Amino acid sequence: MDNFLNLGISKEILFNLKSLNLVKPTPVQQRAIVPGFEGKDILAIANTGTGKTAAFGIPIIQRLNQNKSLSALILSPTRELSIQIGKHLRELMGKNINIKSAVVIGGDSMKKQIELIKKKPRIIIGTPGRIYDHINRKTLNLKSINILVLDETDRMLDLGFIQQIQKIINFLPSKKQTLLFSATLPKNIRNISTKYLFNPVNISVEKKEKILQNINHITLNINQGEKYNKLLQELDTREGSVIVFMKTKHSSKKIYLKLLKDGQSVNTIHGNIRQNKRINILNKFRNQKFRVLVATDIAARGLDIPHIEHVINYDLPQRTEDYIHRIGRTARAGKKGSALSFISENDKKIWKMISKLINPNIEDKEIFRKKSKTPKSKNKIIKFKKNGSVSFKKKKNRKNKSKDFTKKKVH
Repeated sequence: MDNFLNLGISKEILFNLKSLNLVKPTPVQQRAIVPGFEGKDILAIANTGTGKTAAFGIPIIQRLNQNKSLSALILSPTRELSIQIGKHLRELMGKNINIKSAVVIGGDSMKKQIELIKKKPRIIIGTPGRIYDHINRKTLNLKSINILVLDETDRMLDLGFIQQIQKIINFLPSKKQTLLFSATLPKNIRNISTKYLFNPVNISVEKKEKILQNINHITLNINQGEKYNKLLQELDTREGSVIVFMKTKHSSKKIYLKLLKDGQSVNTIHGNIRQNKRINILNKFRNQKFRVLVATDIAARGLDIPHIEHVINYDLPQRTEDYIHRIGRTARAGKKGSALSFISENDKKIWKMISKLINPNIEDKEIFRKKSKTPKSKNKIIKFKKNGSVSFKKKKNRKNKSKDFTKKKVH
């Protein structure tokens, strides 16, 4: 099934897919769309960037368009991802399918959301916290929901939403279709699938190898105090859009202000920024009104901005899986990208774990060489070979002559 024509998709949706230049389904779409049409429960293990929104969105839209009595609830971990899902579903519906939808998330006006819910949308997308708030206020009744989607379930559990999810499910009809998507399958996810899914179709799609093929993973052993000046240098030697990942909201704001003072075209998103402002910042970044986005993991979750060419891990993530999520912000739609990680002495343990995740055949001795007697930091480009082995190349230094963003790309 190497094209959408073979999946039993309606003419209206096929037309909209063609308008979006989507002609070939991704592996998760190939395996999820048909059982989705059939009303079967699905347990899908798939990373971000694998096309999972369309994998559950196409069956939902087609089923709801064919049966006016059906409605769906989609739960996601963050506001940004909920907004992104809503946007993509509207694109899939185009102008020829009219199904009301509503995005119900924290940070937005409760009064406006109540007005939206009164209009009886048949697709509700939201975060567990805000959805449960509406249930408690009795402003949202879920008795008519026939389809439940749990998107990025592992992340929702990491953020502490397990109790809200369970309570929300208790308000849903016992007879329904449940589609569970997760990047990983730890014990708590297996427990949820066993409890809430009935004879599910199991799908596992690994995008990690594809990400590794399209991205140069560059490591830089560096002292903490050298990071900022090196960041400036790296920004000046790269062209295209860049996302810089930080560990905390405080550090995101601090680095953003320093970059702004040093004349960089930059903005930031983190948990302390109001929802409306975050949406405005992301829209500006998507429209290339500025070049560098400083972000935390949660704030950048689910971002789908095709023109991001570089990811810089100023701080390493604390979870190994988050490295894959971070670098998945670049190399979208088959394009090439680069991921630069600053590694200080305290980061070596977590980087070894990350290295094992992205390539299990890497030996510890290959990850970190003995320190040079000279105090200079060294860049290494990690090249993943087809046989699973890894090689390191020393990255050529480029002189920072001026802040000209049209210099050569990193190879």
